[in-house]
Amino acid sequence: MTSLALTDIVNNVQVLPVLTVTSPSQAVNLCQALYQGGIQAVEITLRTEAALAALAQVKQALPQLIVSAGTVCTPEQVNQVADIGVDFGVSPAATANLLNTIKDRGLPFIPGVATPSEAMFAAELGFNHAKLFPATAVGGLKLLKSLAAPLPHLKFCPTGGLNQENFIDFLQLPNVFCVGGSWMVDAELLKAEDWNGIAAAARRVTDALEG
Repeated sequence: MTSLALTDIVNNVQVLPVLTVTSPSQAVNLCQALYQGGIQAVEITLRTEAALAALAQVKQALPQLIVSAGTVCTPEQVNQVADIGVDFGVSPAATANLLNTIKDRGLPFIPGVATPSEAMFAAELGFNHAKLFPATAVGGLKLLKSLAAPLPHLKFCPTGGLNQENFIDFLQLPNVFCVGGSWMVDAELLKAEDWNGIAAAARRVTDALEG
């Protein structure tokens, strides 16, 4: 795994929806709606029993979509999502065992960090792109601005607490390469299977990027 490979994958991807799905069919419909709204990449979290099958079906149904696996916390999960062929993985935090397994598999990956020490630890193992999580709870914009000067080689994807009102503020920081969140997937719209409503919410995100 190299940062260059990850950069190639997420090139021009500024927003990464974080999805928790209950079935593969729901995942496919949801990702189709997000793609129709202009979203280019998604993160399907390993928080449900349906997640692995959902990742496989979305990869097959939407080859034009960049599909990542989120909440990857164990070496076993690294191997599972790598075998599926996800484009990259994301974790909420990182351990040496997890990061070494990722390197062994050659899976492009965004490890989770919450402090400067954790970011430096990940960088020492070759990961210069990291997920800042939970972003707003650990300092948000102020923390990212503070990290820019002493750690200029590190880039972040803040996730946790971002919404339609503040995500552009994060993207304007020089050490932020994308942002993650689930604000564009309203729980009631998802429950109602209102795919047009979700597509419209996604379009509001992409319109804000263009504005």
